[in-house]
Amino acid sequence: MVATGMMAERRVDAAAMNDAPTRQPGFRHSACRWCYGSMPLDELCKHAKDIGIASIELLGEAEWGTVQKFGLTCAVANGPTSIPQGFNRVENHDRCVKESERLLPLIKAAGIPSMIVFSGNRFDMSDAEGLAHCVGGLQRITPIAEANGVTIVMELLNSKIDHHDYMCDRTAWGVELCKAVGSDRFKLLYDIYHMQIMEGDVIRTIRAAAPHIGHYHTGGNPGRNEIDASQELCYPAIARAITDTGYTGFVGQEFIPRRDPITSLREAVRLCTVA
Repeated sequence: MVATGMMAERRVDAAAMNDAPTRQPGFRHSACRWCYGSMPLDELCKHAKDIGIASIELLGEAEWGTVQKFGLTCAVANGPTSIPQGFNRVENHDRCVKESERLLPLIKAAGIPSMIVFSGNRFDMSDAEGLAHCVGGLQRITPIAEANGVTIVMELLNSKIDHHDYMCDRTAWGVELCKAVGSDRFKLLYDIYHMQIMEGDVIRTIRAAAPHIGHYHTGGNPGRNEIDASQELCYPAIARAITDTGYTGFVGQEFIPRRDPITSLREAVRLCTVA
């Protein structure tokens, strides 16, 4: 009787496993060009291809053809803003809109999914005023992004250590901006390193803000170096959390190597690969 009951229990467990939802295919790997600035782009592409990286990102339009030559893409193209001078200042809007009108069709033609923008620094402006200005400027270019199937991503950066006075420095502010802009083609670039410095609670935040996140960046904290056991973030757990949200875009490795850069990049991809 006991054996029969155990067999029935095992059949129930097997059925439950068959009915369980399957894990999403997962995200793709990318590397940020500027972290390997001393290495020719062709060489970086060769290494990326060997490692299984699908993208080299944060490139200008003159570089897109190089990555395509190696069968790679550019997950995020450079956009019309700089970190200190962005969409939170109305006087920047006409220039940024004009450049976006030129860039977005080119980005589409190159098969690039995203273009990066920045909020700009506060310069004594209130966060509420800056948010309103960003909404006004971004709503002028999101229809162009929608027509071209390109997602505009605004990066979250820390204002404590690396980018003093930067406005888009908290996830809650960025989510409020996404809601106010009101376009599926405007999302956040959630930089894990920067947001660990500003607010921590990375995995809970990723789960809560997932609908508003269009791209991710890595980096070890403290120091923005390798994402190995020498720093405080657990990237295998973070990668699983990202995958569990159903995200299938790119995660860009954006750490500054202290060791052999390709060895470190290979290790980072291994750490962030979800089985």
